[in-house]
Amino acid sequence: MTRQTRILNPAAPDRPPPSALDTGSRIVPDDWIDYNGHMMDGYYSLAFTEATNGLLDHLDLGADYRKRTGCSIYTVESHVCFLASARGGDRLRYTSQLLAYDAKRLHVFHRITLPAGEEAATNELMFLHVDLAAERVTPMPRDRFSAVAALAFRHAALPVPELAGHQIAMPARV
Repeated sequence: MTRQTRILNPAAPDRPPPSALDTGSRIVPDDWIDYNGHMMDGYYSLAFTEATNGLLDHLDLGADYRKRTGCSIYTVESHVCFLASARGGDRLRYTSQLLAYDAKRLHVFHRITLPAGEEAATNELMFLHVDLAAERVTPMPRDRFSAVAALAFRHAALPVPELAGHQIAMPARV
């Protein structure tokens, strides 16, 4: 069994306060809007995929890494929470927070915010590092693991998002 790592990193007074990683933005196209005037569910997933690509590129675990190494990152679990409606023409901003990691996995939390700073949606994910030729989960190479550890260290002082670990369940009947 591998050990999941979460590093404690109290904010140092000589450093700027920690923040989630900026992983992109986009304008909501009109063809992403449903008959209620809101962004359709599936396009939130597409937007979160853009955030994932931004995070993986930041860690050098994206498309170029796949071409170079024959390894890639696979999503094995995803949970989306819808909090506010995005509309055509809105600029969505993506931020990503690395919650935990080990040699083979990344636990990530993305947020989409609207122009006024209101949170539109969140996405919690579990990723696996996969050797494509062997078709199996394998540890990341040392240099990529070090990059992940460095980001985790920067994110360790951030609060764990309230919706992280959220489960779908019916409320208890009273």
